[in-house]
Amino acid sequence: MTEAPLPAVHFATSLTPHRSLSAEGFRFVMLGAIAANLVIGLPLFIMGAWPVFGFMGVDVFLLWWLFKRSYFDARRSETLLLTDRELVVVRVAPDGEREELRLDAYWLKVEATEERLVVTSRGNRAVIGRFLGPDERLRVAEQLKAAIADMRAPRYDHAWDE
Repeated sequence: MTEAPLPAVHFATSLTPHRSLSAEGFRFVMLGAIAANLVIGLPLFIMGAWPVFGFMGVDVFLLWWLFKRSYFDARRSETLLLTDRELVVVRVAPDGEREELRLDAYWLKVEATEERLVVTSRGNRAVIGRFLGPDERLRVAEQLKAAIADMRAPRYDHAWDE
């Protein structure tokens, strides 16, 4: 029994959201927010305006929760793999849920604007890189278009080329 040859990979990339604040930076921002709230809230607490101190605590908690939510959302990713046969898009949600889309490579069409990157093939459609910035989205689109053009370009090996 003969095995079918594996399809050639023409394009492969992994896309993840960008987060500019490191864990150390997050700690620094939180300590700064706590210090600022203490400097403002403690004198007000001493003067008898104790509800202000409580609301400032809620402010710090909300800031912490929003940053944690942002870091949780940053765990999402998309992997693109273009072979001779198909474009495989694997999406992993922040909670670990995995989704896989397969689009026929021969009919693949890439449409890119600053707002979105859409690939279509035989009536199937997928939006890629929703979490990317406009420049990154256009760069991925150009790389994917170049890989598709390279895949579709005929290659012939002739004896007279040697």
